[in-house]
Amino acid sequence: MPKTETGEHRLAHAKVGGAVLSGADRLAASAASYLEGKRFGLLTNPTGMTRDFRSTIDVCAELGSAKLTALFACEHGIRGERQAGLLFEDETDPALGIPVFSLYGKHRAPTADMLEAVDAVVFDIQDLGVRFYTYLTTLVYTMQACAKAGKELIVLDRPNPLGGVAVEGGLLRDGYQSMVGVWQVPFRTGMTIGEFARLVNDQSEPKCRLQVVPLEGWSRRMEYPETGLPWMMPSPNMPTMDTVRVYSGTCLFEGTNLSEGRGTTKPFEMIGAPWLDGKATADALNRRGLPGVVFHPVYFTPMFSKQKGELCSGIQVYVTDPQAYRAVRTGLYMLEQIQKMHPDQFQWLPPYKEGGKTFIDLLSGGDRVRLTLHEPGAAERIADDWDREAAEWAKTREAYLLYE
Repeated sequence: MPKTETGEHRLAHAKVGGAVLSGADRLAASAASYLEGKRFGLLTNPTGMTRDFRSTIDVCAELGSAKLTALFACEHGIRGERQAGLLFEDETDPALGIPVFSLYGKHRAPTADMLEAVDAVVFDIQDLGVRFYTYLTTLVYTMQACAKAGKELIVLDRPNPLGGVAVEGGLLRDGYQSMVGVWQVPFRTGMTIGEFARLVNDQSEPKCRLQVVPLEGWSRRMEYPETGLPWMMPSPNMPTMDTVRVYSGTCLFEGTNLSEGRGTTKPFEMIGAPWLDGKATADALNRRGLPGVVFHPVYFTPMFSKQKGELCSGIQVYVTDPQAYRAVRTGLYMLEQIQKMHPDQFQWLPPYKEGGKTFIDLLSGGDRVRLTLHEPGAAERIADDWDREAAEWAKTREAYLLYE
């Protein structure tokens, strides 16, 4: 339960079986408490949905006490219609006839012109609590824009899918900020998106006028399937909780010339390439006895993205004990093993732009992985250092947590 006043803005109807209520559910029940008489914009995607399957867009469009004047869309589009990395421009919503401002094209943050017709921006997106998932960056940029323009930001909180206890991975280093990492937090924050917003706002200057509409009925050890809330893919390549569980480790393969399983039905759960010896790699990783995970050889042919149309030999990650499994450490050991076994074929992808940083550096938050992973024992040393950083940062996190 929230540490703050849990009786405020109660739903008019009773909860069923103690199920979790999202910030969107609470807004739908008592919008006047938050938006009375305001013109507002909504930054959302298909995950913006109440527990009775109503789109937050529809909820906001039907409010009688406030006026929805604009929509804001981040990566993947307002309706989740775009694949990863596809840029797009402003458009008009065909159903509502209001502008849909793109925050994943020429602009990554709302401009003064975009914010002119709103008094507040409502943010409702299901996040993963992972630093390089771009929704966190969009939130930070929107907070900064609202602070500059003097606009209120209302974050409708949603659960961290893997609960709010575990924290993993090293901190982002100065100079490595990008769309896949904008704040100095670990890979896995163990925070809800509302808690993350509180931390960012407190560490920012100027601050925005931030209001978090908290969850009701959620506890930190609760994973998403326990909430009773409907699961909607946060992005096209994040279909299931199995994907979410491995993502914070295997996403590092996006910085390499291996397929991370995009273009298959098991993105981030399968890693491979035409030149990889999947069986030998799986056997070698299994001999390491990593906790909570088993690797199995697999063949797959991606329908898009890296290795499109090519038969890949690879490995599939099976999490056998979610409590023991360490996603970030496991992903790092996988990288180390494949680089060691295939030194002539394995490559880090070059920077997207001349003079820019390599993608693995942006994902991992520095250049240490790229420069040292080939050294004997490097993965364990890096992972141990990352664990120490995460544990130290977790002390800072405590001040911003809303739930026990």
